[in-house]
Amino acid sequence: MLGPRLVVAGVSSGVGKTTVATGLLAALTARGTKVACAKVGPDFIDPGYHSLACGRPPRNLDPWLCGVDAVAPLAARAAAGAELLIVEGVMGLFDGAADGTPSSTADVAAQLGAPIVLVVDAAAMSTSVAAIVRGFRDHDPRVHVAGVVLNRVGSPGHEQLLRDALEPLAMPVLGCLRRDDALVWRDRHLGLVPVVEQPLLVRAALSRLAAAVTEGFDLNAIEAVAGSARPVRPGPVPVPDRIGSCRIAVAAGPAFTFCYRDNLEALEAAGAELIPFDPVTAPALPQHIDGLIAGGGFPEVHGEALAANKPLLANVAKRVAAGLPTWAECGGMLWLANELDGRRMVGAAPTSARLSDRLVLGYRQAESLAPSPIGPAGTIVRGHEFHYSHCTPAGEAMRLTSRFVTTVDGFATPTMLATYLHHHAGGDPTLITNFVRTCLVRSAATPS
Repeated sequence: MLGPRLVVAGVSSGVGKTTVATGLLAALTARGTKVACAKVGPDFIDPGYHSLACGRPPRNLDPWLCGVDAVAPLAARAAAGAELLIVEGVMGLFDGAADGTPSSTADVAAQLGAPIVLVVDAAAMSTSVAAIVRGFRDHDPRVHVAGVVLNRVGSPGHEQLLRDALEPLAMPVLGCLRRDDALVWRDRHLGLVPVVEQPLLVRAALSRLAAAVTEGFDLNAIEAVAGSARPVRPGPVPVPDRIGSCRIAVAAGPAFTFCYRDNLEALEAAGAELIPFDPVTAPALPQHIDGLIAGGGFPEVHGEALAANKPLLANVAKRVAAGLPTWAECGGMLWLANELDGRRMVGAAPTSARLSDRLVLGYRQAESLAPSPIGPAGTIVRGHEFHYSHCTPAGEAMRLTSRFVTTVDGFATPTMLATYLHHHAGGDPTLITNFVRTCLVRSAATPS
């Protein structure tokens, strides 16, 4: 049985969902509630803030990437051992994939039977708040908007005007946050700065935020709302069968923070021992490895330090060329490229990468056009892109399709895949199994 849960949703992007969700996690944890966290959609950065706030692993619930039926099992995994699960929404409450496939915060809330706390950025409004909240409350009968949090409120008088406007709706105001620059985190081109880059600064901000939430929110009422969630009996999360034992190096550190926890757990279930290393500081890949995974992150921000680590770049180039099974996603592909913003990188992927001012964002249905460590040509992959960089040439490893765009992307050999596509294995771990199997074949063929 999936226990008490609550979805923190917004009327649009940028209304403060992350601030509210993270503040709730920190405040409830501080008062002794065992609270777990999750994020709707594919985002990597916000879950890091959740994790720091409550001490639980970061999790994602994405019905487009994983399938609708995977949402409740993944939520149950996230909530295991906790009293309450707080799920931060993506974009606005009803925003989702361009193809209309279930993917919105409302879709996830309906699948979980979870009540919604609607976050409204009230900085530039007063009585109009009633029309906004009424519209969101009544738009979709599948979901239950159980209360409102007012964000960026200017003064006690402003707060009273907002409360007066909402009173005829009988909509509980569960919390209020004043406009305060001390509660605003630094961001850059892909959103918030990852926690790993400034943990002390984020911890200090979390303490201030938890205090503000404790003062301005009715935490007892919020826990009661979460406790009203409709009972859901989820099945198990699909996990790979164990197929052998191997060691896989995983790029980590400040430059490579984008890797789903569910993917790592699927690798371990299949028999992989994961060996993290920091490409900024490690002089060579870990010893006795059978595979390499380089997920996404911000190699463009740390390009100078990555380029300066010439011993590691040479070691990775040699090992990949010798057939070390390698799976690189987005930032990992930029690191494997010949160069990134003019700086020499590994050189395993025959392309040059540069940061631009054009955002590439969206879900993709992909088909592999060449054999790679995750499967033969014709393998179907569901994933997403989220980057400002571009590669020249773009590569021809995969055909990526969305409602409005079809492109080719990436570089593949039987033992290497480097692509912009991020994959979440929470609904189907087949690609993880395929990669581990490739590592096992490599291990059996390599003298110890």
